[in-house]
Amino acid sequence: MSAVRIIASALIIVGLLGLVYGGFNYTRETHRADKSGSFELSIKDTRTVYVPIWVSVSVMVVGWGILLMSNKKT
Repeated sequence: MSAVRIIASALIIVGLLGLVYGGFNYTRETHRADKSGSFELSIKDTRTVYVPIWVSVSVMVVGWGILLMSNKKT
């Protein structure tokens, strides 16, 4: 399998995952300390990133296009 086909397949899979899940969550941890250094506060903040449907579909279309163009050359 050539590198172009692997990239095209990866784009198709990423597009499908974007359609199925619609986004992803990640946690960011922040540490704060006072000036004397004897007190430290740790904050965990969860963020959600939404992937629009049009982005997922576009990525899949590009992946399919690359895959079809690579098949025509062989």
